[in-house]
Amino acid sequence: MHFVDAKGILITSDGRCGMNIYRGCTHGCIYCDSRSKCYQFMHPFEDIEAKQNAPQLLEAALKSKRKKCMIGTGSMSDPYMHCEEELGLTRRCLEIIHQYGFGLAIQTKSDRILRDIDLLDEINRKTKCVVQITLTTYDDELCSILEPNVCNTKRRIEVLSEMQKRGIPTVVWLSPILPFINDTEENVGQILDACAQTGVKGIINFGMGVTLREGDREYYYAALDKHFPGLKQKYISTYGNAYEVPSPNSKALFALLRRVCEGNNMMYKPDECFSYMNEFPEKYKQLSLFDFT
Repeated sequence: MHFVDAKGILITSDGRCGMNIYRGCTHGCIYCDSRSKCYQFMHPFEDIEAKQNAPQLLEAALKSKRKKCMIGTGSMSDPYMHCEEELGLTRRCLEIIHQYGFGLAIQTKSDRILRDIDLLDEINRKTKCVVQITLTTYDDELCSILEPNVCNTKRRIEVLSEMQKRGIPTVVWLSPILPFINDTEENVGQILDACAQTGVKGIINFGMGVTLREGDREYYYAALDKHFPGLKQKYISTYGNAYEVPSPNSKALFALLRRVCEGNNMMYKPDECFSYMNEFPEKYKQLSLFDFT
């Protein structure tokens, strides 16, 4: 791990405000797109870059914003990696978001988020907080291979349940679904049933498959050689060097997703999920000229 002083923290794109407090990750997921060379990492991916001035930058940015909005984090780097236990940068940023009356949409795979559940509850009561959890693999043994350094799916489902008890809305990223590995109706069905039972608001899925590009592909194929001998060659012969790698079971799996979501009043269209997560509560928009501090 190493520290940097970032020049800025908030990124605004398509009307959305997001931030990444860390760069890199120690969760070790074999399919991680963030390893791709297009993101121009100048250091090893597991050598976490911590933006030590993130709280100060965030406070300055939120002080200057005239309109309240949702602040997103976790899309590129998990805010609850191992180093967060010691550094607490994520927690300090959440405290600032709460202090200035903004909303929060936070994404993670880690049960470390439970450390901050009281703060998430306070944000949700004051404005709005949406917790997003990534689920890919219901089987614990397989999960430990695909996502080796983070809590398993059963534990993440417990996190969803704890959020539900507090009335904190949740969204699940059902992604990626890896061809010939976890792309079965049994796996996807078990995850969806658990989501329905825990009252998840929506499921985000951009396609039953995985994306592979330079940097990410090599790491993934090395993991296939280690854990699934012979499978790399099947990928190469089936997909070549394609960026989009869809499951042969995509049609049936998406039909299952739609059926379970419609039957349990869960959103499943990505645009609908993102609109919900990025919508700042109307009752607070009228107060946007006032200081919440």
